[in-house]
Amino acid sequence: MQRTYKTVWWADRQPGGMTAADDAPVRFDTKIAVLLRDDLETWQRLNVTAFLVSGLGTEFPEVIGEPYADAEDTVYLPMFRQPVLVFQGSKETLVTAHGRALSRGLPRSVFTSDLFATGNDRDNRAAVRAVPSGQLDLVGLAVYGPRNAVDRVLKGARMHP
Repeated sequence: MQRTYKTVWWADRQPGGMTAADDAPVRFDTKIAVLLRDDLETWQRLNVTAFLVSGLGTEFPEVIGEPYADAEDTVYLPMFRQPVLVFQGSKETLVTAHGRALSRGLPRSVFTSDLFATGNDRDNRAAVRAVPSGQLDLVGLAVYGPRNAVDRVLKGARMHP
């Protein structure tokens, strides 16, 4: 029985082996993208990116691949099965992208400037909760969804250098 998929399914793999499809290019029909405000310090960019994507796998387990193992069978945690693309833009670009993500109903996470002053999840959630959507001082936005929809949300942003 021959099965056709856009991507290779783990159930079809032999333990420790490769399938013929492993050599084929993988094209994902979804995109994980992070948009950062272009005036952030380097440490802030890294921190914001990590926070923004941290909840994606719990909400959408299909984005998580299989655990890794090295040649000595030391096991490592699984990671995203696809790349995370990082973009940057002005404050206005972030506001526009946020509005587009909301209007399209795409899964998203936000990081506001207020979160740099908090130290825990409870205070982070309270800081976001205190501000209406249109008034959030966004410094980062993560979006997940169909590639073309995410591309439309990020229109005007540029790849992070």
